[in-house]
Amino acid sequence: MLIRSKFVLLQQFRNIRNTLKWITFNIMKIGLFIPCYVDALYPEVGVATYKLLKSLALDVDYPLNQTCCGQPMAIAGFEKMADNIASRFDQLFDAYDYVVAPSASCAAFVKLYHPRLVKEGHQCLTSKKIMDVVEFLHDVVKPTSLKSKFPHIVSVHNSCHGVRELGLSSPSERNEPQFNKIVDLLRLVDGITICQPERKDECCGFGGMFSVEEPDVSTRMGEDKIARHIATGAEYVTGPDSSCLMHMQGIAKREKKPIKFIHVVQILAAGL
Repeated sequence: MLIRSKFVLLQQFRNIRNTLKWITFNIMKIGLFIPCYVDALYPEVGVATYKLLKSLALDVDYPLNQTCCGQPMAIAGFEKMADNIASRFDQLFDAYDYVVAPSASCAAFVKLYHPRLVKEGHQCLTSKKIMDVVEFLHDVVKPTSLKSKFPHIVSVHNSCHGVRELGLSSPSERNEPQFNKIVDLLRLVDGITICQPERKDECCGFGGMFSVEEPDVSTRMGEDKIARHIATGAEYVTGPDSSCLMHMQGIAKREKKPIKFIHVVQILAAGL
C-alpha cells in the first residue's frame, strides 16, 4: 500500500512538472533569426528550423524585416561601420525571450561581439538571449523524443564557433569530460547511425574571410576534413553551421567526392 502511494505521488509530481514545462514553453516567445547566407543559399534550413520548433509546441515568430547580423562586415575589417547593424538587430529582437538561429557562427557573433559594436550608452540585450538552435534545443527545451526519422549514416562536423565559442561540444585539446550536444540530439532520431571523424573538431578551412584571403590553404584544409569524414563510411556530413557545410560541399562537388551534406536541423526535422 505504501509503495502504491509513493508511485501515485511520483506520477502526480511528473504530471505537475510536465504541465509547468508546457506552460513555460507556451509563455516564452521565440524570435527566429535566419542568417542572410542561409536565407539566400539554404532556405530549406530556415524552413526546417521553423517546422521543428513549431512541432515542439513553441511560440515562434519570424520578423520579416530582419537583415544581416553584421559579421561579414566586421570580420572584413569594417567593425566600426557595423554598429548600426548591431543596434538595429537589438531593436528588432527586443521583444523576444529567446533569439534562435540555425547558425553557430552568427549566433556566436551576436553573443560575443555585438556588445562591443553598439554605440556607447546602449545596452545590448539580444547578446544575452541569442542561442544556436542546437544549444537552445539541448539546454532549454530538452526534448526526450522526436518524431523524425533518418535511416542514414552521418558524420558530425563540429564547427570552430560551435565548439570554442558556444560550447556545443567539448574541445579535444582540453583535459575535461567529453560531451557533444549535436550527438545527443541526433540520438533522438529514428534509424540514424552517428559517426565522428578522426581529429573531430579540427577546422574545415572556411573561417569566413580566411577562405577568401588564403584560398589554397583553405581548400587543402577542406580536402583533409572531407577525407576524414568519408573514412567514417558516412553518407552525409552534418553540423550546425551552413557556412562550414557550404565550404566542404563546394570542394566535394568540384572534386566529385562520394558524400553529401545536410544541416543538423534538417535531420532533426526529417519527416515533419
